Amino acid sequence: KEWANRPANHATPSHLAESARALAKRPGLSVEVLGPKQVQALGMGAFLAVAQGSEEPLRFIVLRYQGAAKSQAPVVLVGKGITFDTGGISIKPAPEMDEMKFDMSGAASVLGTFAALADLKPAVNVVGLIPACENMPDGRAVKPGDVVTSMSGQTIEILNTDAEGRLVLADALSLASEDGHSAIVDLATLTGACMVALGDQIAGLMGNDDELIGEIEAAAETSGEKFWHLPLPPEYRKMLDSPIADMKNIGSRYGGALTAGLFLQEFVSDDISWAHLDIAGPAFTEAADGEIPRGGTGFAVRTLLAWLEARAAEAELDEESDAADEPDAD
Repeated sequence: KEWANRPANHATPSHLAESARALAKRPGLSVEVLGPKQVQALGMGAFLAVAQGSEEPLRFIVLRYQGAAKSQAPVVLVGKGITFDTGGISIKPAPEMDEMKFDMSGAASVLGTFAALADLKPAVNVVGLIPACENMPDGRAVKPGDVVTSMSGQTIEILNTDAEGRLVLADALSLASEDGHSAIVDLATLTGACMVALGDQIAGLMGNDDELIGEIEAAAETSGEKFWHLPLPPEYRKMLDSPIADMKNIGSRYGGALTAGLFLQEFVSDDISWAHLDIAGPAFTEAADGEIPRGGTGFAVRTLLAWLEARAAEAELDEESDAADEPDAD
């Protein structure tokens, strides 16, 4: 909540990176922070395209929590870290643009989850990936119609620079898919379309694995946070077809939350479980009833912690079962 509420000039990508470094001093945590040259060396052309219009240098934050044996494959949490979103060249209307400081709420929730992991110490391994940058309309900014090459090698025609969150997540998801992780969960204030569909108190939940979706739904029941499982219809994928690139970064005006999810799915390996949490609605509250302070809610932290603790408990049961099945030594 603290980081989501901060004005954008007090929560730049560099500020987030320093916060992650401070957090990583706690037992069980470690961090690596990548700058523009390292991100370029990785070939993250989609992330670089979003960041190129800002004077603030991008940061790619990699957090690690080691709570189990190194042999246990970690889960990955990917948080959208757009520390301020003007919309870029496809600039947003002026009214309420100040609220775009909340566009890094996914990143803030990843930081909050890692802070809690250090206290709760569940027996699970977790990696946190935070691509952090501003989306600004500078003379160097990416333009509608530009084509960029993502880390995966897939090309993207950027028809709307205000659909930038999926671009930074695309490269982060590609990186997450490379290292044999057991599951990936991304969380992002991604689409206004999800708010139109579900309002401001319910997050969209999408993914490629019904078992993982069920685990998150069960964790949400425990946490009290509200999610609604939305489909990723294969027939909607054609809305992203581009005549000059592998895909466009936007579909039509209909089903916007779903086509955003389908876009992200293109950057996740088929053999890894993945869930996408569109938290655009509940990540921030206007507090119209006066009961809750206006600002960031820290949404999804409680659900992620409940999910991670459940996975740790299940792994412990599996170990005990394996031990019980071993034959007695002579």
